[in-house]
Amino acid sequence: MDLIDGVATKPLRVIPDERGWLMEILRRDDEIFAGFGQVYMTVAYPGVVKGWHWHKKQTDHFCVVKGMMKVVLYDRREGSPTHGMVNEFFIGERNPMVVRIPQGVLHGMKCISDEFAILVNTVTEPYRREEPDEFRVHPHDNDIPYDWGRRDG
Repeated sequence: MDLIDGVATKPLRVIPDERGWLMEILRRDDEIFAGFGQVYMTVAYPGVVKGWHWHKKQTDHFCVVKGMMKVVLYDRREGSPTHGMVNEFFIGERNPMVVRIPQGVLHGMKCISDEFAILVNTVTEPYRREEPDEFRVHPHDNDIPYDWGRRDG
């Protein structure tokens, strides 16, 4: 898949033993790492779409640690070499990876597992309640060329 300019992925490796397993998510010496501001988690219930939103300053590093999510990115940055491109990733327990989402790229996620999914996000900027760097677009009523519906077949 061709990636939106500035987007990067890192496949993750699960290391199991008789006690359980370990999965390293993100290191500051990773090529994909863009900086540290804070880490938070968000939960989505089955079938729920959370999105769209974008940031002016913040870069996100998404990793789904429970369940499965469809993470979708849309580049509507004027002047970007990938303007108009959509990327779709299926990440979580069945496909562990980190997706780096640069500033200005719209993104959203949908829980596609039978139970809730947990997404851990390592962001480059701490959240500022008095002046949030988060700009929202309605998940369904917009001009984004993407349909969150399931495609069977």
